[in-house]
Amino acid sequence: MALFGKLFSKEKKDNLDKGLEKTKENIFSKLGKAIVGKSKVDEDVLDELEEILITADVGVDTTIKVIQRIEERVARDKFLGIEELDKILKEETAALLSENNTEDLIDFDIPETNNNPYVILVVGVNGVGKTTTIGKLSAQYKAKGKKVILGAADTFRAAAVDQLKLWAELVGVPIVAHGMNTDPSAVAFDTVKQAVNDNADVVIIDTAGRLHTKVNLMNELTKIKRVIQKFIPDAPHDVMLVLDGSTGQNAVIQAREFTKATEVTSLAITKLDGTAKGGVVIGVSDEFKIPVKYIGVGEKVDDLQVFNKMEFVDSLFSR
Repeated sequence: MALFGKLFSKEKKDNLDKGLEKTKENIFSKLGKAIVGKSKVDEDVLDELEEILITADVGVDTTIKVIQRIEERVARDKFLGIEELDKILKEETAALLSENNTEDLIDFDIPETNNNPYVILVVGVNGVGKTTTIGKLSAQYKAKGKKVILGAADTFRAAAVDQLKLWAELVGVPIVAHGMNTDPSAVAFDTVKQAVNDNADVVIIDTAGRLHTKVNLMNELTKIKRVIQKFIPDAPHDVMLVLDGSTGQNAVIQAREFTKATEVTSLAITKLDGTAKGGVVIGVSDEFKIPVKYIGVGEKVDDLQVFNKMEFVDSLFSR
C-alpha cells in the first residue's frame, strides 16, 4: 500500500514521534507480551490486539473495524508472520481513516474568502487547552504572513480573557476584549468589525466553555454567528472544537455533545504528549468524519501541528 510518503519535515516528524511516545510505549509493551512465542497472527493475537487498541482509547467501534480488516488480510494470506503485524496494523488503520472523506491540511493555510477575513469560532469546555490552542494558532498564522485579530468572547471567566490577552501580547497580534461578564456577541461584533476595517486575514474568536445546557450553547453561538454575519454573510467559516486528548473517551463524549448542539466543522486535539491515550485521535477521526485539523504534541508553539492521518498512524505504530 502506497499510503505513506515524506510529508513532514524531519523536525516535525521527530516532534510527533516524541509527542506520541507514551501511547506507543503502552501499545508496544503490551503487544510484545501478546506475541511472545507466536510465529503467526492467530485469533489469540488478534484478541490481545483488540484489547490493546481499546485501552489506547482508539474506541470500541473503530477498533472492531481495524481488527476486521486485519482478519481479512490474514485470511487472504495464510502465511503472514508475526513480524508483519506492525506493518499490517499501520496499513489497515491508515486505509480506514483514508476512507472517511476528510481532507488533510498541508500547512497552516486558510481557504480563500470573498476578500473578507477568514473567521474561526473556537468552542470547547474549560481546561482542554482552548485558549492556548488559539494563541499557538495565531502565532502559526502570523509566521505565515497573515494578519490576525483575536476576540475574547469567553466572558464568563476572567482567566480566559486575561490568558488570551497574554497570548495576543506574546504573539504580537491585536485583540478585542470587553472584560468579564460582558455580552459575548458584542465582543464578536466588535472583533469582526475591526478585522474588516483593518483588512485582517484571520479572525479567531474564543467562546464560552461553560454553558450548562445544549440549548444555552446553541443560543449563544447562534447569536454570535448572527452578529458576525452583519459584516461577513458567509461567516463563520470554521467552527473548531478543541478536545483534550489526555481525557481519552471523555473527549469522544464531549465531541458527541458539541456536535449535537452546534455545527462543528473541524477539530483540534491537544495534550497528546502527556497521555497513553493518543489512539483517541483515530477514534474521533473515524467516528465523526469531521476533519481533525490540528494536534498538540508539546508545550512549544511549533508543537501545535497540522494533522495528517498517514503521518500520525506512521508515528503511532512504528517502533
